[in-house]
Amino acid sequence: MTDLMTTLPVQPGPQTDPKLGSIAEKVQHGVRLNAEDGIALYQSSDLWGVCELANLARRRMHGDVAYYNVNRHLNYSNICALSCSFCAFHRKKDQDGAYEYSIDEIRVEAQRAAESGATEMHIVGGLHPWLPFEYYLDMLRTIQEVAPDVHIKAFTAVEIVHLARISRRGRDGAEGIRAVLMDLREAGLGSLPGGGAEVFDDRVHDEAFKGKIRGDAWQDVHRMAHELGIHTNATMLYGHVESRPERIGHMMLLREQQDVTLQAWARTQKIPIQESINSHGQMEPAVVLTGPEKMYPEDRLPLLGTCQTGWYQTCIPLPFIPDDSELQHLYGPTGVENLRTMAIARLMLDNVPHMKAFWIMQTLPLSQLMLQVAGADDIDGTIVWYDITKVDGAGTHQETSVADLHRVIREAGLRPVERDTLYRHVKRQGAEWTAHSLP
Repeated sequence: MTDLMTTLPVQPGPQTDPKLGSIAEKVQHGVRLNAEDGIALYQSSDLWGVCELANLARRRMHGDVAYYNVNRHLNYSNICALSCSFCAFHRKKDQDGAYEYSIDEIRVEAQRAAESGATEMHIVGGLHPWLPFEYYLDMLRTIQEVAPDVHIKAFTAVEIVHLARISRRGRDGAEGIRAVLMDLREAGLGSLPGGGAEVFDDRVHDEAFKGKIRGDAWQDVHRMAHELGIHTNATMLYGHVESRPERIGHMMLLREQQDVTLQAWARTQKIPIQESINSHGQMEPAVVLTGPEKMYPEDRLPLLGTCQTGWYQTCIPLPFIPDDSELQHLYGPTGVENLRTMAIARLMLDNVPHMKAFWIMQTLPLSQLMLQVAGADDIDGTIVWYDITKVDGAGTHQETSVADLHRVIREAGLRPVERDTLYRHVKRQGAEWTAHSLP
């Protein structure tokens, strides 16, 4: 740790909102927050008190480190069978602006990624009605051939279900999904991104995402990926038609799934297993990773090789951006709401190791503030090309440099550390790099 750490308070300061007192007591002692606590955090008049608690949890887990990576995004097609009302990305095949990448074009993108020193390609697209399953396998094989050292993080859970259908294994249920994941992994898939989660609530899905898989199906895909040893991310798209309590419900469902995944590992690390009331009002074992140091005699966070399964590595709260979608009459969340939601996510998702401020959607200035005060420990990466959302009229070329990421992180009072997709530290000499596990 740097000298900075010695100047930071190890306990949260006094809150101006008396309702935060009992929550602060829980956070201080590593006790899981419940749904009522989550609502109270949203209702609190003391935003800085909420952020201070999140920052305490974040610094316990990561000290003064803030992560970034050198990555490239590839949106292989915007042609989609769905027409989600919140999405301005999708097009129909003959619609103006519709596109799909050929395998040769993907080969070029992989070469560019390798030449730029990228450690990751992040690949998502629309649910293309006509591309065959073999196209997706060829995509992965081509990237592996051209850029064998680049980790492929690809396909949201929504896409995985779509691939099961077009591979004619959709009727096989869980076994069909599992078979698709295994085929993709053999072709080069390294991990799954967290997109497509939106908000786990049937009312919200029926209003804004009708036709898309619901939250239980999304969680099933990630559960099967974890069972196969595939790491995944998780998202929450907020600030549209959902309510704050529905956001808290989404967070609770994510952490309950993570509890099941990490229980066996936590016992090997002698981490106390708590009892907590789940989203269905039942008592279940809980794994909390944000408590004081004395709770963790061995590893606080799951590391590669110490856990037999995959797990949720990071959560990315994503603010709804109206763009030119059918929901463009909505304003989307404010900066204050974004800051508060990040802090609450860090506090509620006490068993997810990382919290990412995705600068493309949060903006670099707000992401910097989230790193400094609101519990985020990751700002994502260099991106280069991104077509899903565009803040304030941005184009598809949305890129930042490693130097800018370093500056943003250092100005937040933190120490920039380059990571790969699996959160191993990267040692770099120009475009050449190696990844090593945390000590």
